[in-house]
Amino acid sequence: MEHCPWCETGKLSSVMGTVYWELPDGTRAVEITETPSSYCENCHALFQDDQIVKEIEDQLFLIDTKQLEKQTTYEELINMKRMLKRNYFDFS
Repeated sequence: MEHCPWCETGKLSSVMGTVYWELPDGTRAVEITETPSSYCENCHALFQDDQIVKEIEDQLFLIDTKQLEKQTTYEELINMKRMLKRNYFDFS
């Protein structure tokens, strides 16, 4: 099992967590529930791995965020209809 990158001693557990994400245009934030996350039993940090962060950020660029409610689940967000096929702002 991995150790926590924050406290470097705690063991990580896979959990579903709630995150708050600012929309790309900066107009508001959205609550995303049931987001795949890691939780540290020692320092109580709750965070998402880089792949989940990228998926959320890409999806927020690709959908019509005006259709997005104040709260959504991770699965609902990822399954929303896209206006673009890919994130053309990602140069990685």
